[in-house]
Amino acid sequence: MKALANQAINQGDGILLLVPNWIPRLFNGPGRRLKLHPDDITAFGVERGNIVERWFTATSPVAFGAGAPSDEGMSYVYVDGEKILLKTVFEELGAELIGDELMAKYGKWPMFSKFYDYQFASFHHLHHMEDAATCVGLQPKPEAYYFPVQMNISSVYPIAYTFFGFDPSVTKEEIMDRLRLFEKMDNRITELSRAFRLEIGTGWYTPPGVLHSCGPLCTYEPQWNSDVASVWENNPSGESQPYELFAQAVPEGKERDIEYIYSLMDMEVNFDPYYREKYFRKPIMAEETDAYSQKWITYGNPYFGAKELVVYPGQTVIVKDAAAYGTILIQGYGSFGTYRAESQQIIRFGQQTYDEFFVSDSKAKEGVKIENRSNEPMVFLKHFANNCGMPE
Repeated sequence: MKALANQAINQGDGILLLVPNWIPRLFNGPGRRLKLHPDDITAFGVERGNIVERWFTATSPVAFGAGAPSDEGMSYVYVDGEKILLKTVFEELGAELIGDELMAKYGKWPMFSKFYDYQFASFHHLHHMEDAATCVGLQPKPEAYYFPVQMNISSVYPIAYTFFGFDPSVTKEEIMDRLRLFEKMDNRITELSRAFRLEIGTGWYTPPGVLHSCGPLCTYEPQWNSDVASVWENNPSGESQPYELFAQAVPEGKERDIEYIYSLMDMEVNFDPYYREKYFRKPIMAEETDAYSQKWITYGNPYFGAKELVVYPGQTVIVKDAAAYGTILIQGYGSFGTYRAESQQIIRFGQQTYDEFFVSDSKAKEGVKIENRSNEPMVFLKHFANNCGMPE
């Protein structure tokens, strides 16, 4: 494996070419904006559900995918017709790939990103805070959202919205009453929440412990390396959810302890009357030249950051960054380092694409040469761990 890992990093001169990583889910319907061919939406089998997510630079498997193979959700590196787990490449190359800082702090690449593409708003749910996740052997899951225009051109949702937390006037007993209904009837818990209309070209940051219902736009989601959740809404869009999703990832004996599950919520953040002021994210320009621009699209948290890079038509540039990162090309074509780079219009399941890469720490600092050979901007979304120098 060491030889193949070295071959992967050497042939790309510090850049890895990744294999498309599709995720099926039994909940919700497909928004059909991932560019996956319509015939391949159920490529894992109808019993596994629709493909509604694509994961990037992921080193952990799907935590709650019934019937999933052990490597589902884990990214692979493409090397001359062969594949090797990205996790294995990280383990073999260590600091050579992710840098001394991340290696010393975490001993691994600690985050990943994804597209999720749901037909309807998702169920109201939360991801465990650190203490609650640690006690069941998992990690907390903070996450962020960005709504790229390129992935939402064909959206049929003129008004897309998402829910966060609860209205400050809501009481604990009102919430507990809805949770007690989970196995009896539609608990309609989002009636107690706050909805925000989603604005394409902007995003949000969601700390662990915050109830949220993801909106029906194709969304770029940088997040910590975890897939832990508790589902509090039992019948979103007429689609019933089992009690096991409500009581998953809790200590043995706590499955029927609604008081304990209620305690998974971050009380201060969920009822914060200034939630939008603190967690809404408008892009911040990082750098701008005649040839390209970079904006911060995820920032202001201790876990991860993300940028949107735009290289203008006909331009050749060298773009430097402070740390290693993963990236997905969503518009245009040309070259990215030694690789050709092209945003796909339609992708067949199992097809190797040239739109997803991982850039090593040293290569990011040296700079990646990008040539835009198209008559439109090349647009990359780039996700980093917390050593990227993002704004506070």
